[in-house]
Amino acid sequence: MELRHLAAFLAVAEELHFGRAAKRLRMAQPPLSQQIRRLEKELGVQLFERNTRSVRLTSAGESFLQPVRTVLDDLDTAVRAARAAGQGAYGRVRIGFAGASSHETLPLLTRAVRAAHPGIELVMTGQTYADVALARVADGSLDLGFVRLPVTRPGVSCRVIDEEELVCALPLDHPLAGRSEIPLDALAGEPFVAFPANTGSTVRDAMTEACEAAGFTPRVVQEAPDSYTILALVAAGVGVTLTVTSVQHIQLSGLVYRPLAGPPIRRQPALAWRTDNPSAALRAVLAVAERALPTPVR
Repeated sequence: MELRHLAAFLAVAEELHFGRAAKRLRMAQPPLSQQIRRLEKELGVQLFERNTRSVRLTSAGESFLQPVRTVLDDLDTAVRAARAAGQGAYGRVRIGFAGASSHETLPLLTRAVRAAHPGIELVMTGQTYADVALARVADGSLDLGFVRLPVTRPGVSCRVIDEEELVCALPLDHPLAGRSEIPLDALAGEPFVAFPANTGSTVRDAMTEACEAAGFTPRVVQEAPDSYTILALVAAGVGVTLTVTSVQHIQLSGLVYRPLAGPPIRRQPALAWRTDNPSAALRAVLAVAERALPTPVR
């Protein structure tokens, strides 16, 4: 059974007129009639009752109509999907990110991708800290990860999408909250709230490194899995924390942010992907990201 015979049947069934169906198919009427006869012979049933004045479907033709529509619709969908996939506009991209620090960048990317390529499905995995995201990109369980430099894994490419600094978050009534900037060594005796250790949080690592460079190891009294919870605990007076400027959109009663004294401690968020990932959909998302999240110029 040939697809052209099914297309001929559908045209005649919808027009109920061989002349109009032939015109719709851009062919002469005699070849169309021959295709219908061949189809009826192959099926062993009559699909149309026709005379010089009218054409109508038989009961067999009525039963055949919807399945033929479904077959041809599915074929059209398959063709469009294949063409779109060849252009990177169809498929699935798995993205790992970590909560509040992606508050601004992630929506910019997802909105831009959906506008440019509605056929691409974005599968989002939250609470994926930067080091974890990098590891999952490297092992292929994620296509794209929000990470921070440095990225040193072999076979993984990255592009910087932002620049942020470490800042101090304190309770509003903290003695240091009245200062315009906080010297790191002034935090030496303070209780800290932080991301859990050994979970891949580069913010926790940056906090520890900055404090140790100032001559002390931060005394972490409470751990929490995300920036929202950490900052809520700070606002409640549990302790202080060092965080990044990208989470300062979190404004809580009883919480203040202050810059650190001295040279800025900068962090560079980036997108990471496997260099050998063959996904055309990923390439399309990366192209959109170039526009939606351009590398900052210093």
